[in-house]
Amino acid sequence: MTETVINLIAGAAGGVACVLSGQPFDTVKVKMQTFPSLYRGFLDCSLKTYHHDGLRGFYHGTVPALLANAAENAVLFACYGTCQQVTSRVFGLENVSDLSDLQNALAGTLASVFSSLVLCPTELVKCRMQAVREMRTVGKVCPLSHSSTWSVVRNILKTDGPQGLFQGMTSTWLREVPGYFFFFGGYEISRTLFTKPGQSKDELDAIPLLISGGVGGSAFWLAVYPIDSVKSRIQVLSMTGKQSGFFRTMLCIIRTEGVPALYAGLIPTVLRAFPSNGALFLSYEWIRRTLLNHTSTG
Repeated sequence: MTETVINLIAGAAGGVACVLSGQPFDTVKVKMQTFPSLYRGFLDCSLKTYHHDGLRGFYHGTVPALLANAAENAVLFACYGTCQQVTSRVFGLENVSDLSDLQNALAGTLASVFSSLVLCPTELVKCRMQAVREMRTVGKVCPLSHSSTWSVVRNILKTDGPQGLFQGMTSTWLREVPGYFFFFGGYEISRTLFTKPGQSKDELDAIPLLISGGVGGSAFWLAVYPIDSVKSRIQVLSMTGKQSGFFRTMLCIIRTEGVPALYAGLIPTVLRAFPSNGALFLSYEWIRRTLLNHTSTG
């Protein structure tokens, strides 16, 4: 089994762990980003979601979220290893292990260009499923009779064709490319700080990995959250027809709702980011080490 395949499998498993540990917070985030005027804050949005939809309401979009995160992280970590090799050659280094934390962050940025192509369609479906009730509440034209994964996909294909699955692609790249510099940078710097003299970062135990993953995830969202807010608006409101581009949408939000609207839902996002990304990296590292050991002994 090649290292690329191992990274792909471990990344997919990490993506599943990330969703299972943080989906309710993600649902609240998308609702608050897209319809900030409907909710007074995190608690208000959570209570109203529970009142209208029960516990199931927090898990709308879980299937596409699982698909999105498993696919994205499989591609991300598979490409990350390759991009580390490319980065080491560019900087004239003999081994990937010689890369600095910032050089690893640069490799993560490059890998995100490819993983975004997988993420955009599945996240589009997820965001629409999470916000479909609010679309009806505010009187938007909602062509969905129900909000199953397949009905959302079918409606997109019927209305916009296959290219419709990539609505929000520009804003996805604008979020992912800089975001993953902070994601991998925060993770690698934290691992370096936890590593004792004479110890390898690959020998760290579960707790340092959980914390390092949490730092990386939190750094990602704190760096690019306003971009994600614009992306969510574009992907959800495109249910009613073609939306303006990223910059026009952002300027419209600032002009009509103010800068704070770009940060609606930040609290549930940060609350989710630390444990879910800790789980992502812990699962990734554990499965990667297990498969590498199995391959070397097999």
